[in-house]
Amino acid sequence: MSTVAVTDATFDAEVKNSDIPVVVDFWAEWCGPCKQIGPALEELASEYQGKIKVAKVDVDSNPNAAAAMGVRGIPALFIFKDGQVVSNRAGAAPKAALQSWIDDSI
Repeated sequence: MSTVAVTDATFDAEVKNSDIPVVVDFWAEWCGPCKQIGPALEELASEYQGKIKVAKVDVDSNPNAAAAMGVRGIPALFIFKDGQVVSNRAGAAPKAALQSWIDDSI
């Protein structure tokens, strides 16, 4: 399973109402660090298939979800569990660091 594109309209259904934990990546096409972590998030989405969902929210196309989460810089990553934020971080990180953060949070 690859990452899931989430919009303002689908945010609640895909993220807050998910049966499994969700890693949400707020990103934009023009963001260099966002592009750096993209492949790692795709790999993690496949490795954790069935355990977590990795959702990507394009902040340019979906400003409401980003504003609701108080996103001021990207990439901004949040982990939702049972509809609540359990952890968040900002900025790019290597795959191993992202994996460790996910493991510690779920």
